[in-house]
Amino acid sequence: MAASDCILRRILHLPRRRPDSRSEVVCRETLHVLDVSRYTRDLGASVYFPNAALTGDDLYDVTLSDMDCRLRVTLDPTLNRLVEKNRLRRGAALQSVTLAPGVISPSFIMARVDIKDEEAEVGVSDCDSLPWTASPDVSGPLRANRLVFLPLWNNVDFSGATWQQTPPPMEDEEEEEDEASRPSVTVKDLRDGYLSKHKGVLHGAIRRRLIVRILAKSQLLYYGRHDSNCRCPYRALLEVCDHTGSVCVVLWNSVCVTWYRPLKPGDIISLSHFRVKQLYQSDNDDIEISVNSRNPTACISLLPESSVAVDRLPPQPAYSFYSSKELPDRPNHSLCDVIGLVTFTGRAERIRRKDVLDAVGGMELLEYRWLRLEDGTSSRPIWVKLFSTSQPETHCRLRPLMVVVCTRLMVVQKAVGVFYLTNTMQTQLYCTGQGHHSEMSYRKLMAVRAFLKWLKRHDEASVQRSALIGGFFTYPTPPVSLETYMKDSTGEPGFLKGAELLREMTGLCYRERRTFCVQATVTMVTYCRRGEEKDCLFWTSSTLHASTSSLSSPLAASQRTPRPLLSPSASRPWKRKLPLHSESPQKGPPQATLQGEHSNKTVVLFEASMEFLQDSNEEEEDDDEDDDTSSFATCPSHPDFPHIAVESLAMRYDPAHGEQQAVAVAMGGRLKSLGATFDSEDYYTFTLRVLSDGAVVSAIFLPQSQFSSLLPASLPHANTWISILSHGAFSSHTHPPSPVDLVATAPLLANQRLVCLLETCHLGGDSSEVVLSRAFLLRG
Repeated sequence: MAASDCILRRILHLPRRRPDSRSEVVCRETLHVLDVSRYTRDLGASVYFPNAALTGDDLYDVTLSDMDCRLRVTLDPTLNRLVEKNRLRRGAALQSVTLAPGVISPSFIMARVDIKDEEAEVGVSDCDSLPWTASPDVSGPLRANRLVFLPLWNNVDFSGATWQQTPPPMEDEEEEEDEASRPSVTVKDLRDGYLSKHKGVLHGAIRRRLIVRILAKSQLLYYGRHDSNCRCPYRALLEVCDHTGSVCVVLWNSVCVTWYRPLKPGDIISLSHFRVKQLYQSDNDDIEISVNSRNPTACISLLPESSVAVDRLPPQPAYSFYSSKELPDRPNHSLCDVIGLVTFTGRAERIRRKDVLDAVGGMELLEYRWLRLEDGTSSRPIWVKLFSTSQPETHCRLRPLMVVVCTRLMVVQKAVGVFYLTNTMQTQLYCTGQGHHSEMSYRKLMAVRAFLKWLKRHDEASVQRSALIGGFFTYPTPPVSLETYMKDSTGEPGFLKGAELLREMTGLCYRERRTFCVQATVTMVTYCRRGEEKDCLFWTSSTLHASTSSLSSPLAASQRTPRPLLSPSASRPWKRKLPLHSESPQKGPPQATLQGEHSNKTVVLFEASMEFLQDSNEEEEDDDEDDDTSSFATCPSHPDFPHIAVESLAMRYDPAHGEQQAVAVAMGGRLKSLGATFDSEDYYTFTLRVLSDGAVVSAIFLPQSQFSSLLPASLPHANTWISILSHGAFSSHTHPPSPVDLVATAPLLANQRLVCLLETCHLGGDSSEVVLSRAFLLRG
């Protein structure tokens, strides 16, 4: 029962409030978000939101709490972007929550809200026992005729406790079968009967028992649309076989909720009360078995292998394991299974699925992460771009130093000797700690046994030193020449204007990753170490100098004394005025801002002003060199260009904090521990001026050195700025130049026309990551 001073109960049940009142109520006190649930709207959505423009398929129910009771409300569709940007999320603290009564329902709609503190978190795990208030039914979606919720970030995984983990008890009718040991119909009988159905051999539902083994299980396929009221729009495909042949079994709708999780490849199942149909979207005369919850209600049961007659026992699933030594010879799009030790798990990101448009013209977002596996057969790792497989619990467990088995992967050849593996519809993932490893038939294969022998001999300490988790990562790396890039990107969108880039970046959803291309010139280069931004080293072109009218706190600025970090040979540029940023640092990663072509204000990111300090020891020499076009300096105070986001840096994997690190890089996770050890904390920031319209973009640059343990060694080059930018890395055949020397040569980039590849990813809230992955010199 709710406490007598429960805030929610008090504001929702005021004595003066009539039951038929349509007025809004506002909660001025802090409320916390316990959960956010997503589902697809249906035909009745316009009734619930008559005044809202329904521009997307999704609706969100939000569970609020004052820590005395709970209330589930529906988010007004005009506020959906708060969830899509991961601002309104589990644990967030809210103020000024405006609740409007539903049009035809006693539940409420959250019409307006202020997010108090994006970093505020509460212990939501202890709130399950809190009583509900003003919520007549909290078992499913409030504003649509749906049975289950969708996961927040993809349409593939299941979500919620409704999805059963164990099979239901066997029904009486099944128990009366003759020991359930011999089938009464076979796959061959069904296929032959269906193909001759015009002779009246096969009609209606099949009530006889079929005993088969599951060879492969597909991911969940969600087909819900806003113009359909189907309560549970799911289907899943099982590839099964008996001793006479194989066939596809289709689980429909609520059967998926009951049986999808309990069934796995290798299981033997008994089926009856099903229908036989022509294989969907197939030109050949083959069949599929349709298993539904009604018309008729299918009977399914799991059978122990020992209960099936030996002469009717279905064969085991077949596996084709390939090692890192053998994979380069596999043809493009061929299938394979792999086993390996995880040495890197990337952060979860999302990309747009270009071949599937939803009903309103949007694009489905596919969640994925990168894995690096090692198996000891070669020095070359196995790269896996792993999308969701409807195994959310297994994906959440993924972290370095685990043994992982990935089945039914597909080889993607990008160039000669450059490839990676990725999902098929039937990909399954097995990792350390899952109890059914010993039940899988692949453990007896020679390739698996050879890997386990190598693993026993391997030095765990050396693996742990090179194990990484999270951070910015791209693979395969972009080409090192503009000509190759243009050839590979045929059919892709061309160069964007600055305004177009800004618009596209604004439209990104949480952890959405996209690549853009612009023509630009470099106006500033900065070198920093994470956490030491006050001592950053930078060069800026003179076109960025601010007028004296834009200076802030000139007196305070004149009292600062910069500390030189440059080598003596580079001392000449110190004879001019030293530009320092005076305003306080802005939070968040690099972003884009628009600036007029002939503006008399500075063009520095976040509208920061540039200040000029005069070295008291060199006043006379300064006057002689006012025609110099550039300068560089260290910042004794915090610069006003943004710091790098910790999500952009790969962490050294720490087994003692492995679970926290895995949660941080997963969808919805946030890196909170400032004590994390990163692979590298050095980074450069480039301020780019887009040639088309003068827009200013700030992007981080993370050159990989020969000491990097993540990417393969770069090609040899001259280690000049142009060659470093075109390769995205320092040369692997020599030591990288020092940051001081690089910044000293940054003036060579001034007025150079570059083609810049920008990798963007929305990190949540108002934070977007922009990484300069390549910059090619545009000649002519």
